[in-house]
Amino acid sequence: MLKKEQNDLLTQTGPGTPMGELFRRYWLPALLSTELPQPDCPPVRLKLLSEPMVAFRDSAGRLGVIDEFCAHRGVSLWFGRNEEGGIRCPYHGWKYDVNGQCIDVPSEPAESGYCNRIKLKSYKLVERGGVIWIYMGPPAEEPPLPEWEFATVPAPQSFTSKRLQECNWLQAMEGGIDSSHVSFLHSGALNHDPLFKGAKGNQYNLSDLKPVFEVVPSEGGLNIGVRRNAEEGSYYWRITPWVMPCFTMVPPRGDHPVHGHFWVPIDDENNWAWSFDYHPTRDLTKSEVQAMEDGKGIHVRYVPGTFRPLQNKDNDYLMDRAAQKAGVHYSGIEGIAMQDASLQESMGAIQDRTRENLVSTDNGIIMARQRLMKAAKALADKGQLPIGREPDTQRIRSVAIVLPKELPFADAAKEAMRAEPGKKHVSV
Repeated sequence: MLKKEQNDLLTQTGPGTPMGELFRRYWLPALLSTELPQPDCPPVRLKLLSEPMVAFRDSAGRLGVIDEFCAHRGVSLWFGRNEEGGIRCPYHGWKYDVNGQCIDVPSEPAESGYCNRIKLKSYKLVERGGVIWIYMGPPAEEPPLPEWEFATVPAPQSFTSKRLQECNWLQAMEGGIDSSHVSFLHSGALNHDPLFKGAKGNQYNLSDLKPVFEVVPSEGGLNIGVRRNAEEGSYYWRITPWVMPCFTMVPPRGDHPVHGHFWVPIDDENNWAWSFDYHPTRDLTKSEVQAMEDGKGIHVRYVPGTFRPLQNKDNDYLMDRAAQKAGVHYSGIEGIAMQDASLQESMGAIQDRTRENLVSTDNGIIMARQRLMKAAKALADKGQLPIGREPDTQRIRSVAIVLPKELPFADAAKEAMRAEPGKKHVSV
């Protein structure tokens, strides 16, 4: 249970908030590269951390993201013309480059230099692994470029999607580090979803409904180990890395691709749930990619022309009570991602954590909250930069492994958790 002021600290990420400032010290996924596919393509609205922006790729292919609204009279630049090295407001023709600098005010004499005095807020973008990343913090504190393995393997080995999730980022992220719900909520999907079925670990999940959590700090956040009984004298461990502030990885199953998420705040009541699948040592197969595009595994189907899930709160997530009763889907909702999202959104836009009652299987969530609050306060009070910004903390993998009962997972699985090019992932 949290106090209200603690819940506010964790969930509010707008400009000037302690958690908002923390997020602004990281590279965050902002757009898929396919959203800005070519020079002078249409601009894209982008809202992150409660800041409305517009992103575009100029005539030279340079990426820019600037304040959405023209400095003249506040017109949204999403309506703008992306042409000849900048985006031009269609109202009176004011034009801006990728850095937000006004480069033309047609009504003013060029010799006046008026446009040189006009500059919109802008942020730095980089493109890596099919994702356009944004850094929204002070330039002097910019971290190294992101080194997550899914974004650095060859393109045919990786698939990334995103979806709108209509709740605060924290309750979505907390679902990503809660391994105990798998044996219930996802029980119907483990042996049927094409990106999960056939793994030996599924049977361990389904046969032991009382997992034991062991959580240890890591250089970037936490390693959350969850053990279940396996063969005599051994445990089946599912090890979930959480890296500050919002990166989680799901332990793998068999030779299926490795997968995970970023949970990036749009505002305090919505977030982008980024989902990635990749295989460290081979290309994804056509059937795997097709399954991901069809919304299997941790991905979703969309309302056409949007990133909003086809199953959403307006249609009760296409709940099927007959399938729920028959055990086809434990919750009556199809798809692993939407099984999670439906329940997380049901908590309300911002969960009231003053009313919750936590148990031992919530230890990962408890420790993540503590690390987030401590880091946000250290940044606000002392200017201390948070962990999880360095490449070494990002070269990490989730692990599914069977170990003798006497071996602590933190030591026995240490090498398996380190991402290295060409090294196969450890999975059961």
